Amino acid sequence: MFTTRALNPQTWPAYADLIDRNRGIWGGCWCMAFHPEGIGKHKTPAQNRAEKQARVWAGTAQAALVFDAEICLGWAQFGAVEDLPRIKNRKEYDKGRGTDALPDWRITCFYVEPSARGRGVADTALSGALDLIGLLGGGIVEGYPDAVDTRTSASFLFHGTTGSFERLGFDRIRPIGKTRWVMRRTLDAVARRPEV
Repeated sequence: MFTTRALNPQTWPAYADLIDRNRGIWGGCWCMAFHPEGIGKHKTPAQNRAEKQARVWAGTAQAALVFDAEICLGWAQFGAVEDLPRIKNRKEYDKGRGTDALPDWRITCFYVEPSARGRGVADTALSGALDLIGLLGGGIVEGYPDAVDTRTSASFLFHGTTGSFERLGFDRIRPIGKTRWVMRRTLDAVARRPEV
């Protein structure tokens, strides 16, 4: 039975432990690739970690973290367009957007610890991200998942899959890249439940 929690200063230690357990994930990215700062050869894993932690403390890095008891197993990163402008296939995305309004929210990145893959962690993370977006006011939510077959390694699915997004009410809008799709859903705001 998994639970989801928002990435924030209180959950940072569990998030950081997940990344440390998995040798920095993708060469020490710390899920900074889609933020304005980006990543690259000019950045060390320590710099990526420091920039991510600064964003978490500032409230400009958001994710739904999936927990099994107190162990973080994965996440779905989401955020406002200005916090996540560096999407893959950006030129093709901009060219195909035409006069469509930009979304209110983007879901850009998933990670699931290898030992937990195939157990529904990514789907739980996506559902948790939508719950958090609803609490933050809802609006147009966009993701960029891959249409894949069973031969695709889970380690390459950091954008999620079209099937996961479709199960949660997203529509395919247009393709970008060889297998990636722009998918959208409009989400209503949800009132925060009172504390008990």
